[in-house]
Amino acid sequence: AFATAQVYAQAAEARGAWDARLESLVVNAVLSGEADEGAVSRAAALGWNSPEHVCVVLGTAPDGDSELTVEAIRRAARHAKLQVLTGVLGDRLVVIAGGSDNPLAVAKSLIGPFAAGPVVAGPVVPDLLAATRSAQAAAAGLKACSAWQDAPRPVLADDLLPERAMAGDPSAREQLVEEIYRPLEEAGAALLETLSVYLEQASSLEGAARMLFVHPNTVRYRLRRVTDVTGWSPSDVRSAFTLRIALILGRLVDGDLQP
Repeated sequence: AFATAQVYAQAAEARGAWDARLESLVVNAVLSGEADEGAVSRAAALGWNSPEHVCVVLGTAPDGDSELTVEAIRRAARHAKLQVLTGVLGDRLVVIAGGSDNPLAVAKSLIGPFAAGPVVAGPVVPDLLAATRSAQAAAAGLKACSAWQDAPRPVLADDLLPERAMAGDPSAREQLVEEIYRPLEEAGAALLETLSVYLEQASSLEGAARMLFVHPNTVRYRLRRVTDVTGWSPSDVRSAFTLRIALILGRLVDGDLQP
Protein backbone atom coordinates (compact mmCIF):
# COMPACT_ATOMS: atom_id res chain seq x y z
CA ALA A 1 0.00 0.00 0.00
CA PHE A 2 2.85 2.35 0.87
CA ALA A 3 4.57 1.58 -2.44
CA THR A 4 1.36 2.27 -4.33
CA ALA A 5 0.88 5.58 -2.53
CA GLN A 6 4.47 6.52 -3.35
CA VAL A 7 3.90 5.78 -7.03
CA TYR A 8 0.80 8.00 -7.05
CA ALA A 9 2.69 10.75 -5.26
CA GLN A 10 5.55 10.60 -7.76
CA ALA A 11 3.08 10.66 -10.64
CA ALA A 12 1.33 13.70 -9.19
CA GLU A 13 4.67 15.44 -8.69
CA ALA A 14 5.68 14.70 -12.28
CA ARG A 15 2.33 15.99 -13.55
CA GLY A 16 2.73 19.16 -11.50
CA ALA A 17 6.20 19.76 -12.92
CA TRP A 18 4.91 19.14 -16.44
CA ASP A 19 2.02 21.57 -15.94
CA ALA A 20 4.43 24.21 -14.65
CA ARG A 21 6.63 23.83 -17.75
CA LEU A 22 3.56 23.98 -19.99
CA GLU A 23 2.30 27.11 -18.26
CA SER A 24 5.72 28.73 -18.54
CA LEU A 25 5.68 28.10 -22.29
CA VAL A 26 2.30 29.79 -22.63
CA VAL A 27 3.29 32.80 -20.52
CA ASN A 28 6.55 33.19 -22.46
CA ALA A 29 4.70 32.97 -25.77
CA VAL A 30 2.32 35.75 -24.74
CA LEU A 31 5.13 38.02 -23.52
CA SER A 32 7.28 37.46 -26.60
CA GLY A 33 4.48 37.94 -29.11
CA GLU A 34 4.58 34.33 -30.24
CA ALA A 35 1.19 33.22 -28.95
CA ASP A 36 -0.48 30.99 -31.53
CA GLU A 37 -3.01 28.17 -31.68
CA GLY A 38 -0.39 25.90 -30.11
CA ALA A 39 -0.25 28.17 -27.07
CA VAL A 40 -4.04 28.17 -26.91
CA SER A 41 -4.05 24.36 -26.97
CA ARG A 42 -1.45 24.19 -24.21
CA ALA A 43 -3.48 26.65 -22.14
CA ALA A 44 -6.59 24.53 -22.66
CA ALA A 45 -4.69 21.51 -21.36
CA LEU A 46 -4.08 23.52 -18.19
CA GLY A 47 -7.79 24.22 -17.74
CA TRP A 48 -7.96 27.59 -19.49
CA ASN A 49 -11.52 27.80 -20.81
CA SER A 50 -11.02 30.66 -23.29
CA PRO A 51 -12.71 33.42 -21.25
CA GLU A 52 -14.16 36.34 -23.17
CA HIS A 53 -12.05 39.07 -21.53
CA VAL A 54 -8.28 38.79 -20.92
CA CYS A 55 -5.68 41.16 -19.48
CA VAL A 56 -2.08 40.88 -18.32
CA VAL A 57 -0.83 42.13 -14.95
CA LEU A 58 2.90 42.65 -14.34
CA GLY A 59 4.98 43.54 -11.32
CA THR A 60 7.99 42.47 -9.30
CA ALA A 61 8.10 38.93 -7.97
CA PRO A 62 8.80 38.49 -4.26
CA ASP A 63 11.94 36.76 -3.04
CA GLY A 64 11.62 33.11 -2.14
CA ASP A 65 9.99 30.06 -3.65
CA SER A 66 8.31 30.96 -6.95
CA GLU A 67 5.95 28.00 -6.59
CA LEU A 68 4.53 29.53 -3.42
CA THR A 69 4.04 32.83 -5.25
CA VAL A 70 2.24 31.11 -8.11
CA GLU A 71 -0.01 29.24 -5.69
CA ALA A 72 -0.82 32.50 -3.88
CA ILE A 73 -1.88 34.03 -7.21
CA ARG A 74 -4.08 31.00 -7.89
CA ARG A 75 -5.80 31.35 -4.52
CA ALA A 76 -6.45 35.03 -5.12
CA ALA A 77 -7.79 34.25 -8.59
CA ARG A 78 -10.15 31.59 -7.28
CA HIS A 79 -11.47 34.03 -4.70
CA ALA A 80 -12.05 36.62 -7.44
CA LYS A 81 -13.55 34.02 -9.80
CA LEU A 82 -10.85 34.59 -12.41
CA GLN A 83 -8.97 32.19 -14.64
CA VAL A 84 -5.21 32.71 -14.60
CA LEU A 85 -2.04 31.59 -16.28
CA THR A 86 0.92 32.78 -14.26
CA GLY A 87 4.63 32.45 -13.74
CA VAL A 88 7.77 34.08 -12.40
CA LEU A 89 10.17 35.12 -15.13
CA GLY A 90 13.40 36.45 -13.68
CA ASP A 91 12.38 39.11 -11.17
CA ARG A 92 9.00 39.65 -12.81
CA LEU A 93 5.67 38.16 -11.76
CA VAL A 94 3.36 37.71 -14.75
CA VAL A 95 -0.36 37.01 -14.55
CA ILE A 96 -2.59 36.46 -17.56
CA ALA A 97 -6.10 36.82 -16.18
CA GLY A 98 -9.41 36.03 -17.84
CA GLY A 99 -13.02 36.53 -16.88
CA SER A 100 -13.36 40.26 -16.20
CA ASP A 101 -13.63 43.34 -18.40
CA ASN A 102 -12.24 45.56 -15.61
CA PRO A 103 -8.41 45.35 -15.62
CA LEU A 104 -8.00 47.58 -12.57
CA ALA A 105 -10.33 45.39 -10.52
CA VAL A 106 -8.41 42.33 -11.72
CA ALA A 107 -5.09 43.83 -10.63
CA LYS A 108 -6.49 44.84 -7.24
CA SER A 109 -7.78 41.35 -6.59
CA LEU A 110 -4.40 39.78 -7.46
CA ILE A 111 -2.02 42.34 -5.97
CA GLY A 112 -1.32 40.55 -2.67
CA PRO A 113 1.46 38.19 -3.81
CA PHE A 114 3.40 40.90 -5.70
CA ALA A 115 6.51 42.39 -4.14
CA ALA A 116 6.75 46.10 -3.35
CA GLY A 117 6.87 48.37 -6.37
CA PRO A 118 4.63 49.18 -9.32
CA VAL A 119 1.96 46.75 -10.49
CA VAL A 120 0.62 47.52 -13.97
CA ALA A 121 -2.48 46.13 -15.67
CA GLY A 122 -2.61 46.04 -19.45
CA PRO A 123 -5.82 46.73 -21.37
CA VAL A 124 -8.51 44.10 -21.83
CA VAL A 125 -8.28 42.09 -25.05
CA PRO A 126 -10.73 39.53 -26.44
CA ASP A 127 -8.70 36.34 -26.05
CA LEU A 128 -5.35 34.70 -25.38
CA LEU A 129 -4.14 35.22 -28.94
CA ALA A 130 -4.49 38.97 -28.45
CA ALA A 131 -2.96 38.96 -24.95
CA THR A 132 0.45 40.01 -26.26
CA ARG A 133 -0.96 43.51 -26.83
CA SER A 134 -2.00 43.69 -23.17
CA ALA A 135 1.35 42.29 -22.04
CA GLN A 136 3.35 44.76 -24.13
CA ALA A 137 1.35 47.70 -22.79
CA ALA A 138 1.82 46.49 -19.21
CA ALA A 139 5.56 45.99 -19.77
CA ALA A 140 5.92 49.47 -21.24
CA GLY A 141 3.96 50.87 -18.31
CA LEU A 142 6.15 49.05 -15.81
CA LYS A 143 9.25 50.49 -17.49
CA ALA A 144 7.88 54.04 -17.48
CA CYS A 145 6.14 54.00 -14.10
CA SER A 146 9.09 55.53 -12.24
CA ALA A 147 8.43 58.80 -14.09
CA TRP A 148 5.07 59.15 -12.30
CA GLN A 149 6.09 59.17 -8.66
CA ASP A 150 2.53 59.41 -7.36
CA ALA A 151 1.16 56.66 -9.58
CA PRO A 152 -1.49 54.54 -7.86
CA ARG A 153 -0.81 50.89 -7.14
CA PRO A 154 -1.99 49.09 -9.15
CA VAL A 155 -2.12 51.38 -12.17
CA LEU A 156 -3.52 50.92 -15.66
CA ALA A 157 -1.08 50.89 -18.56
CA ASP A 158 -3.43 53.30 -20.34
CA ASP A 159 -3.08 55.78 -17.47
CA LEU A 160 0.67 55.81 -18.13
CA LEU A 161 0.37 56.80 -21.80
CA PRO A 162 2.33 60.08 -21.45
CA GLU A 163 5.24 58.44 -19.62
CA ARG A 164 5.22 55.49 -22.01
CA ALA A 165 5.28 57.84 -24.99
CA MET A 166 8.23 59.78 -23.58
CA ALA A 167 10.03 56.52 -22.82
CA GLY A 168 9.82 55.63 -26.51
CA ASP A 169 6.79 53.34 -26.68
CA PRO A 170 5.44 53.75 -30.25
CA SER A 171 2.08 52.19 -29.44
CA ALA A 172 1.50 54.76 -26.66
CA ARG A 173 2.35 57.59 -29.03
CA GLU A 174 -0.02 56.24 -31.63
CA GLN A 175 -2.78 55.77 -29.06
CA LEU A 176 -2.46 59.35 -27.80
CA VAL A 177 -2.64 60.71 -31.34
CA GLU A 178 -5.43 58.47 -32.58
CA GLU A 179 -7.62 58.53 -29.45
CA ILE A 180 -7.15 62.16 -28.40
CA TYR A 181 -5.62 64.40 -31.06
CA ARG A 182 -7.45 63.06 -34.13
CA PRO A 183 -10.94 63.10 -32.54
CA LEU A 184 -10.35 66.70 -31.43
CA GLU A 185 -9.14 67.59 -34.89
CA GLU A 186 -12.27 66.05 -36.42
CA ALA A 187 -14.50 67.86 -33.92
CA GLY A 188 -13.36 71.22 -35.26
CA ALA A 189 -10.48 73.66 -35.01
CA ALA A 190 -12.14 75.57 -32.16
CA LEU A 191 -11.72 72.69 -29.71
CA LEU A 192 -8.04 72.18 -30.48
CA GLU A 193 -7.33 75.90 -30.32
CA THR A 194 -9.24 76.39 -27.08
CA LEU A 195 -7.61 73.41 -25.39
CA SER A 196 -4.15 74.50 -26.49
CA VAL A 197 -4.61 78.06 -25.26
CA TYR A 198 -6.21 76.89 -22.00
CA LEU A 199 -3.30 74.57 -21.22
CA GLU A 200 -0.77 77.27 -22.09
CA GLN A 201 -2.57 79.79 -19.86
CA ALA A 202 -2.01 77.68 -16.72
CA SER A 203 -5.53 76.24 -16.98
CA SER A 204 -7.18 79.63 -16.51
CA LEU A 205 -10.63 80.08 -18.04
CA GLU A 206 -10.39 83.86 -17.92
CA GLY A 207 -6.87 83.91 -19.37
CA ALA A 208 -7.87 81.61 -22.21
CA ALA A 209 -10.99 83.68 -22.90
CA ARG A 210 -8.92 86.86 -23.20
CA MET A 211 -6.49 85.20 -25.59
CA LEU A 212 -9.33 83.83 -27.73
CA PHE A 213 -11.51 86.99 -27.53
CA VAL A 214 -14.50 84.99 -26.32
CA HIS A 215 -16.57 84.81 -23.14
CA PRO A 216 -15.28 82.50 -20.35
CA ASN A 217 -18.51 80.51 -20.66
CA THR A 218 -17.59 79.74 -24.27
CA VAL A 219 -14.25 78.39 -23.09
CA ARG A 220 -16.02 76.38 -20.39
CA TYR A 221 -18.43 74.87 -22.93
CA ARG A 222 -15.63 73.95 -25.35
CA LEU A 223 -13.61 72.30 -22.59
CA ARG A 224 -16.63 70.20 -21.66
CA ARG A 225 -16.77 69.16 -25.30
CA VAL A 226 -13.08 68.18 -25.08
CA THR A 227 -13.97 65.87 -22.21
CA ASP A 228 -16.92 64.44 -24.14
CA VAL A 229 -14.78 63.79 -27.22
CA THR A 230 -11.67 62.38 -25.53
CA GLY A 231 -12.72 61.12 -22.11
CA TRP A 232 -10.01 63.30 -20.52
CA SER A 233 -10.92 66.40 -18.50
CA PRO A 234 -8.72 69.51 -19.03
CA SER A 235 -9.56 70.70 -15.50
CA ASP A 236 -7.90 67.64 -13.94
CA VAL A 237 -4.15 68.08 -13.54
CA ARG A 238 -3.25 64.54 -14.59
CA SER A 239 -5.67 64.54 -17.53
CA ALA A 240 -4.40 67.94 -18.64
CA PHE A 241 -0.87 66.52 -18.75
CA THR A 242 -2.07 63.64 -20.92
CA LEU A 243 -3.91 66.03 -23.23
CA ARG A 244 -0.86 68.27 -23.55
CA ILE A 245 1.36 65.36 -24.58
CA ALA A 246 -1.28 64.21 -27.08
CA LEU A 247 -1.37 67.68 -28.66
CA ILE A 248 2.42 67.80 -28.92
CA LEU A 249 2.61 64.36 -30.53
CA GLY A 250 -0.25 65.13 -32.90
CA ARG A 251 1.46 68.30 -34.11
CA LEU A 252 4.71 66.44 -34.60
CA VAL A 253 2.95 63.79 -36.68
CA ASP A 254 1.17 66.44 -38.75
CA GLY A 255 4.48 68.23 -39.26
CA ASP A 256 6.06 65.05 -40.59
CA LEU A 257 3.14 64.56 -43.00
CA GLN A 258 3.55 67.99 -44.57
CA PRO A 259 5.51 68.06 -47.86
